[in-house]
Amino acid sequence: MFTLRRHRLGSCHNIADLRKLARRRLPAAIFHYMDGAADDEWSLRQNTAAFDRYELIPRYLVDVGEIDTSLTVLGQSINWPLLCAPTGMSRLFDHEGERAVARAAAQAGVPYTLSCMSSVSLEDIAAATVGPKLFQIYVFRDRELNREFIHRCKDAGYAALVLTIDVPVAGNRERDLRTGMTIPPAFTLMTTLGMAMHPCWAWHQIRERAMLANVAHKIAEGSKSVSTLVQYVHRQFDPTVTWEDAAWMIEKWNGPFAIKGVLTAVDARQAVQIGASAVIVSNHGGRQLDGVPAPIDVLPEIVDAVGDRAEVILDGGVRRGGHILKALALGAKACMIGRPYLYGLAAGGQAGVTRALQILRTEVERGMALLGCRQLADIDTSRIRRV
Repeated sequence: MFTLRRHRLGSCHNIADLRKLARRRLPAAIFHYMDGAADDEWSLRQNTAAFDRYELIPRYLVDVGEIDTSLTVLGQSINWPLLCAPTGMSRLFDHEGERAVARAAAQAGVPYTLSCMSSVSLEDIAAATVGPKLFQIYVFRDRELNREFIHRCKDAGYAALVLTIDVPVAGNRERDLRTGMTIPPAFTLMTTLGMAMHPCWAWHQIRERAMLANVAHKIAEGSKSVSTLVQYVHRQFDPTVTWEDAAWMIEKWNGPFAIKGVLTAVDARQAVQIGASAVIVSNHGGRQLDGVPAPIDVLPEIVDAVGDRAEVILDGGVRRGGHILKALALGAKACMIGRPYLYGLAAGGQAGVTRALQILRTEVERGMALLGCRQLADIDTSRIRRV
């Protein structure tokens, strides 16, 4: 089985190939939960399509015998300009879950951002690898829960916090409504049959249920289930959160701190003003408000607004190394990916995540050579233009 999995991964030459393999290996409802977005999914499609509005401008007869992709992001020295974004309940896609992603990221020399809604506790992930790790958090109604997370992350040695600000309420994910991936689940006959047709996946899910490990202690032992835990977290989303709450969290953390979900220059300036170390330009993969701009399209104005006062990271739509190069040319320090590594995880566990990261890194390094850029600093606005 392991050899067959390796063989199938070897036939995946890009992220789209990994997505196809992931779709074959997962029950349809689980795949669509990972792959889908809000409402008509216009923003999901635009996140990637928007990269086609930009052209890369190469320079030739440049010595590119050695390519240097190293840099520092959020105080961490990393091998190339990529971070793994937070994604919740990764065990739904492979029984290795977050551990597989964290280990693959550490081997690739890039940071892994653990979701507060992970199926493995933040302490377990801290113990799993020595690679740089970030922790994603929300401002919850229960501010004591925020205090608890901050203390736990400090004790576990996390390098930075990533505050997601674009979820005052959950988005309208209609694919999940159709497939029954709701809380509580409302599976149809076809959904149930689809899961039964993936016995290996089902066996692992029965053996190791995907739970929200970081908040499991908040629910009485006898009533713990995925549904009750997710309902608990959803009740914690606070539509009254303001910049004052974010500033409070920055003060309590007192270390590298990123604010994720920024789409305007106004919010970017506000994030810097309250002390954010980094601004992550993101629309939550199109999973929250449909119809908002693609991150790559608003990146230049946010870079201009922030200047050199904070790092700017682009999250959304990256499927190629060329997309990363375009973001860097427009001023991003690095990019984040979520679905690409989840496709790898679903396609082949840790080996699949490694394959996804290998594909993107190879494309970045090859693209830099073809651009005539020996180091990341060479990738600037002279290497890109809008079509």
